[in-house]
Amino acid sequence: MEKGFTLLELLIVIGILAILSTTMIIVINPAEILRKARDSQRISDLSSLKTVIAYYLTNASSPSIGSDTYSYSVITGTTCGGRTTTSTTSQLVNGTGWIPVNMSGLTGGSPIGSLPIDPNPTALTPATGKARYYVYVTNVSDLTFEIVANMESTYYSKAGDGDIESKDGGVAGITYLYETGTELGLVTVSSRACLKGDGT
Repeated sequence: MEKGFTLLELLIVIGILAILSTTMIIVINPAEILRKARDSQRISDLSSLKTVIAYYLTNASSPSIGSDTYSYSVITGTTCGGRTTTSTTSQLVNGTGWIPVNMSGLTGGSPIGSLPIDPNPTALTPATGKARYYVYVTNVSDLTFEIVANMESTYYSKAGDGDIESKDGGVAGITYLYETGTELGLVTVSSRACLKGDGT
């Protein structure tokens, strides 16, 4: 007589596997892992931009970093830092990209091949009250700048264990945006409507 599994035994095993699979998906949370990976990319991108622009300021004979009148990004129709937004989707490093700094004019050429953009760019949406893109603002008289991004994951946001938004050394009151650069505070609490990281 052949031995095999009964239908009931197979259904029990399938049920147990379904419960374990569901539990693993809930525990692992793949959506949060993807958000965290994009945030890691944002941190890396802004660090690279800060380093490259600082290098440009040190090595360019007549540095030009943009205008105090504008905030620069790849998203149109927003204001940031109390400035009119000028935008382009260009990632060129010759001064015509979304950051108006001509890094290709440096001796030896640009340290980067193209300007990075947010890995998941979105304009401000009423549903979430949040936007995801990089913003560059300047203080021409001091040759200083700030680059801002909005973190997406719970881990890197002000509520998470890896909180970098409220611990970045930026302006008190802006605890929902990641700020980096040589002068933090060019995007002020009253003029952060560009990214609205807190949804207000």
